Amino acid sequence: MTKYSILIVDDEENVRKLLQKIFLKENYITHIASNAEEALHIIDTFQVDVVITDIKMPGMSGIELLNKIREIDISIQVIMITAFATLETAIDALKMGAKDYITKPFNLEDILLSVKKLINSIDSTDILDSHSKNSVNNINNSLSSDSISMRKVIDIIAHVADTKSTVMIYGETGTGKELAAHSLHFLSSRKDKPFIKVNCAAIPDSLLDSELFGYDKGAFTGAVVKKPGRFELANGGSIFLDEIGDISANVQVKLLRVLQEREIEHLGGTKTIKIDVRIIAATNRNLEDLVKKQIFREDLYYRLNVVPINLPPLRERKEDILKLANSFLSKASIISGREKKQITEAALKYLINYNWPGNIRELENIIERCVVVTSKEIITQEDLPSYITNYNPTKPIEKQCESLDSVIDNAEKEVLIKALKQCNGNRTKASELLGISRRSLHRKIIKYSIED
Repeated sequence: MTKYSILIVDDEENVRKLLQKIFLKENYITHIASNAEEALHIIDTFQVDVVITDIKMPGMSGIELLNKIREIDISIQVIMITAFATLETAIDALKMGAKDYITKPFNLEDILLSVKKLINSIDSTDILDSHSKNSVNNINNSLSSDSISMRKVIDIIAHVADTKSTVMIYGETGTGKELAAHSLHFLSSRKDKPFIKVNCAAIPDSLLDSELFGYDKGAFTGAVVKKPGRFELANGGSIFLDEIGDISANVQVKLLRVLQEREIEHLGGTKTIKIDVRIIAATNRNLEDLVKKQIFREDLYYRLNVVPINLPPLRERKEDILKLANSFLSKASIISGREKKQITEAALKYLINYNWPGNIRELENIIERCVVVTSKEIITQEDLPSYITNYNPTKPIEKQCESLDSVIDNAEKEVLIKALKQCNGNRTKASELLGISRRSLHRKIIKYSIED
């Protein structure tokens, strides 16, 4: 089993020792540092997966440390802790790339849960987050389309972006729902205000309420300080509620009030807080069916469904595959520091023939793997995964592969084996070739039982 590494940075010795004891008990590799300079030395010397850092420290602050970490290794996840909690510092930390924000005195269970969520995200890829790093340019490039159905979507986004209307985005996994949400925000007058993302399916029902709406001191056991919710952090900007079809009945009631009254109350609080937030929601489920089954509130459905946007799957917009593939070739080449590769017409035909159950996300992953693994300047059909070149459109996709996860795993394993063979088993060179860290390569070798 892979052991993950936690770095605790705090100028208070008792805090460092307490957290170190807790994480050692949870079987994490644990490092401690009393200041940011020590922390940077540890990061330079050891593998670190998650950093938990105080904000206010002598010398370099936690915010400055966060910036340094982002420059060194963007894959390191950072949680900010402080006794000097303000809404402004929370927003600043989240804007700069912190994954969570916890106030002192803290609840140990909250910290453990936050770390576990981040650990689960390590080594996972998210095409949409990569798009957001250069938001406007990437939005323009990625939403450019020769497909009639997609051009209709682009027109709707352009028309409603700078309004207050609530938008409901529908689409299969990997079709670009989060990118569409980014577009709505960054093409509006709110673009300089916060854009807060919440994956409703990834947060347990028992915690989603407090995550969205915040809580007051004493609201529940362990709530020793007031904490703002995601709606407060998004005030003046936009909030993206992904997987909205998975929220509980209790959260549905509270969300309905937000949409109707534009106000919230902290969990355990009595004070009404007025908010100005543009709500964008998304789901890959059929909300109408959920309404009929009385799983999803009908009144909430109509409040969310003011402007519905339906993103077509890639198999229904195959005329965009060449443009998307070229865009991903450029992007992958820049990331890997290589000259842009070309793709042969024969290889492109295989891409167009394939059914793409993973949609745009799957296409980008395939292109990136081809770029980092292929030593030639031209990508041919031999460089594509066998499940794409062997795909037979006359057979149902489910009979050609066990699942989307197995398809992606098989392709990844194939690429790893090819890279290791090309580098004569040298893992350092193979990780550089693949554009991933050596620790990521090591975990994947264990995951797929690859003998190199």
